[in-house]
Amino acid sequence: MEGARLATADDVARLAELYLQAKEELLQFRGASLLFLREAWRDPVEQSLHREIGDPDRTVWVGTIDDFVIGYAAARVDDLPDGERLGVIEDLFVELDARSVGVGEAMTNLVIAWFEEHGCSGADALALPGARATKNFFEESGFTARLLVMHRRLKGDA
Repeated sequence: MEGARLATADDVARLAELYLQAKEELLQFRGASLLFLREAWRDPVEQSLHREIGDPDRTVWVGTIDDFVIGYAAARVDDLPDGERLGVIEDLFVELDARSVGVGEAMTNLVIAWFEEHGCSGADALALPGARATKNFFEESGFTARLLVMHRRLKGDA
């Protein structure tokens, strides 16, 4: 049975494994290398995960099938200058063989509920160019595009 719950310190080793799988999968998409340099968890990943799990304005959830962790979601709350709060899904990943059975949806539902509990007026999520399955998942979850980030490489290979 699929499900989701808050991550605990006991999940960190498995979360680190899943993060490496996600990174390997995402590096095929345009923009992923800069995303990982700028916005991803820092090495050692386990230390970053421990900080996320203990931060009141950030947290991590795990997605499960029969209580085995097969995915994760990470999110934060940003305070905006006008006093509003914005929820940001920083990362959402489910192992390839476990997709399309409701695990991602279960985690997203918990994330959205957490945003609501923290007074967020909206929620953002990222999808890399070409990651159509990710874009479709978020659209099916009620998200719409609000910003496209354009980038121009100034040195080195694209």
